[in-house]
Amino acid sequence: MGRNKFSQREITEITKLLRRKASGSRFVQKLVRHDLRVDYEFNISDFNEPGKAFGADDLQRCIERGRIVILDDATIEAMKAKRARDKAHDAALAEAAAIEAGEATDWRKAQEEWEEWERNQKEA
Repeated sequence: MGRNKFSQREITEITKLLRRKASGSRFVQKLVRHDLRVDYEFNISDFNEPGKAFGADDLQRCIERGRIVILDDATIEAMKAKRARDKAHDAALAEAAAIEAGEATDWRKAQEEWEEWERNQKEA
């Protein structure tokens, strides 16, 4: 699930991308969908009917029905920052659990050990 809250600037860019997708080849469509997911966290599948194309007009209908909400830039930036912090926190917890379970290597600790070994080699 992606976002359903965007700034007006983002909606303008998403609209341009959807128009480009509608007129592009399969390869262009794939690139546009990737850009929508990565750059805007916009997943077409969150808003369209399965099996039907989703275009700029469908986007406007979603806005009119309230499925997509337009907020000011500051609110959107604060929302993105919180989401990034939450993802980083979750990743750190997952990494710590994997290290504790022996499923991953603590690369920071390994780097420190390597640097200490190098210092000892230079001193010897």
